[in-house]
Amino acid sequence: MNAVTPELLRRFDVPGPRYTSYPTADRFVEAFGQDEYVLALQQRRAGTASMALPLSLYVHIPFCESLCYYCACNKIITRHPERATTYLRYLSREIDLHTAQCGVGQPVSQLHLGGGSPTFLSDAALRELMAMLRRSFALVPGGEYSIEVDPRTVTEERLALLAELGFNRLSFGVQDFDPEVQKAVHRVQPAAQVFGLVEAARRLGFESINVDLIYGLPRQTPESFDRTLEQIALLRPDRIALYAYAHLPERFKPQRRIVTAELPQASAKVSMLSRSLQAFGEAGYVYVGMDHFALPHDPLAVAKRQGRLHRNFQGYSTQPDCDLIGLGVSAIGRVGATYSQNAKTLEEYYDFLDQGRLPVVRGLALTRDDLVRRAVIMALMCQGEVLFEPMEQSWLIDFRRYFSAEIEHLHDLQEQGLATVTDDAITVTPMGWFFVRGVAMVFDRHLQVDRNRARFSRII
Repeated sequence: MNAVTPELLRRFDVPGPRYTSYPTADRFVEAFGQDEYVLALQQRRAGTASMALPLSLYVHIPFCESLCYYCACNKIITRHPERATTYLRYLSREIDLHTAQCGVGQPVSQLHLGGGSPTFLSDAALRELMAMLRRSFALVPGGEYSIEVDPRTVTEERLALLAELGFNRLSFGVQDFDPEVQKAVHRVQPAAQVFGLVEAARRLGFESINVDLIYGLPRQTPESFDRTLEQIALLRPDRIALYAYAHLPERFKPQRRIVTAELPQASAKVSMLSRSLQAFGEAGYVYVGMDHFALPHDPLAVAKRQGRLHRNFQGYSTQPDCDLIGLGVSAIGRVGATYSQNAKTLEEYYDFLDQGRLPVVRGLALTRDDLVRRAVIMALMCQGEVLFEPMEQSWLIDFRRYFSAEIEHLHDLQEQGLATVTDDAITVTPMGWFFVRGVAMVFDRHLQVDRNRARFSRII
């Protein structure tokens, strides 16, 4: 990790896609709607090979009790728990519309509840949601069943309920332990509270515990973030997700409450990232890719070592590449060679379901070129290597001819020590892993056509 210098981090401090999909969600079009999505579901049901593949499910719970000023998620701030009752009723309708097209009891090997704050739901509502999902889908043994947890909304008893309901992975939103930073972003949660919950989660037998951190928040300094990193080393979660804060108040209204003058300068952000990489390495964490770190025993780190890493809309995963059904307001799914996204407002989401229609408002049917480039980008993002011969056999292309311009462009990254290009492969170097988004961007045809990257987060 010492090879990753602040100078190199500064050079690659540019916007770029996260490649949880390719093409990226900003390329979705409104011409793709319910009819196109239904056709994809029907094709999945008709194809015996795809039927054998387990599904992944994502359920979006948009509600939060209080506003975090940095948040860019699709959320609804409310202190009225009865709103969740209505939401679950509509979720049930959406699930029924799916099973009408692809059948009841399809195997599911991955489930993720995101938000918002899924733990906004009461115990009874969580039970109802899981019963609803189990009635319609078959959650297979050994799957990954995860939920995002706001530490302010759970107790040890609630964690026990989550374990009882079948969740085996937790993700705690921490962001920063510094009290002044917490006040500045309107998310106060004492470190002792998080430590107690993580300890309880371990006693309850959760297989993997993730902690989210954000650098670049108001009132943060490299020195204050060092203290958070020291506490994280003591907490020792199985996984860490380290994100850079993107201040876009013109797009995300909550961020207008952040005092711009309190944001750290670019040099301080680079210093925080550099120190984080060093601290995680010294604490024994494996750099999985992009913003993700894991202890060597964690399945994510094991999958990285064994070349079994995959990537979907929830980020890195150990689960094989499979279709993803997104449920709830704004949820994104992938079925076959299509992507789809639900309505982003509750009013529109409910209106579609009142009409008996799936709430898909935009999406994309991938072209053959999209599929070829997706295979290359995902190989880079997950395995750090693209072997030409398997790609040529799978897609019936001459790799060097098809990607001649991209290979030429890679020479710059090769000179910087981030990638190597040989006669039969492209390989991301150990140092290049920290900038893998930049390597993948070379193969993004849409970025080549449209160089406007301001819509993306920064790649480091």
